[in-house]
Amino acid sequence: MPTQSESHYLRTLYVGAFIVLLALGVRATFGLFMQPMGLERGWGRDVFSLAFALQNLVWGFGSIFIGMLADRYGSGRAIALGAFLYMLGMMGMQFSHSELSLYLTAGVLVGLGQAGVTFPIILPVVARAVPLAYRSTAMGIATAGGSLGQFAVVPTGQFLISTMDWTGALWILSLFVGMGIPLAAFLKGKPAAHTGSHSLRAAIRQALGHGSFHFLFWSYSVCGFHTAFITLHLPAYLTDSGLTATHGAISIALIGLFNVAGSLYAGKLGERYSKRTLLAAIYFLRAFGILFLISVPLTPWVAYVFAGWMGLFWLGTVPLTQGLIGQIYGLRYAATLSGIVFLGHQVGSFVGVWLGGYVYQTTGSYITVWWAGIVLAVVAAVLSLPVKEKPLASPVAV
Repeated sequence: MPTQSESHYLRTLYVGAFIVLLALGVRATFGLFMQPMGLERGWGRDVFSLAFALQNLVWGFGSIFIGMLADRYGSGRAIALGAFLYMLGMMGMQFSHSELSLYLTAGVLVGLGQAGVTFPIILPVVARAVPLAYRSTAMGIATAGGSLGQFAVVPTGQFLISTMDWTGALWILSLFVGMGIPLAAFLKGKPAAHTGSHSLRAAIRQALGHGSFHFLFWSYSVCGFHTAFITLHLPAYLTDSGLTATHGAISIALIGLFNVAGSLYAGKLGERYSKRTLLAAIYFLRAFGILFLISVPLTPWVAYVFAGWMGLFWLGTVPLTQGLIGQIYGLRYAATLSGIVFLGHQVGSFVGVWLGGYVYQTTGSYITVWWAGIVLAVVAAVLSLPVKEKPLASPVAV
């Protein structure tokens, strides 16, 4: 029978994982809406690409400020606020009849909402609740929740679009993310205050003056480039090549399914081996998956093999990157520092999503963006290797 302490951290872990499951599962459905909404509203892929690129950028900047809110006033309030804004943005997408209204709902509101219910906020809560010996594994489990959501929610989203049209699907999916509001009560609390001169400003100054923080920032941006581009544009890429929308939905779901194992093992291996080396390996192996996709004739099974391969390395970067932040800079201001590094992820997401739409509209093909993804994967692997994993002493405020 688990002790009271064990029950607390297990509850924190599983509730946190479930909130991430809902948030990222719904997010992974956005590519499914691009064609039906575009046909009805008369929008091209460039319009959707800009909306979701804006969403990723707002998500990144919002993570910093909501991270500060969580560190100062408690995670529960930050998570509830994020779930509410996410739900409001999803509902608002149904009434978006102009490009501007799409940018404000799918872009700004949903982006702000995602900042409160995803990794930069949830993982520091889990890290503080779980004993050090199991922390990396626990973060892998929480990350796997997002992947399981992608596997479970994307086919559900495609089914809802097929049976209820895209407007009805948005209503149901908005209720999914709204479940995070009551669940936030189980994740309330904030970091314990430390005596001395350790302040938020000092922690940020220390991190920004440390080279490893910048290596993590820019390598994480490549992760964002890959995941955002593939999530939004892979279904359209497959239909352009003669496959169906169902093949696209299954492929996105398979990425999520395989990343359940990928995230769990990344977290587990992070307890035993160098996290920076594991990060470099993940980025390097992603390049092989993309090269495979664009080098062989595209069939449903080629798409599924690509999805499975990429899924193994999809979000494995998250427990390793977040784990390094806590390991090097401590947990006192982990939500804020995670938010800053996550901004790098979202800058990459912005570029990946926007560039995919722009290149397709101007050339009629995604091939240039796929090659860019290969090159960037190698760059991210190289950037991960110089990270110094040794913990730093608490900074002194000046």
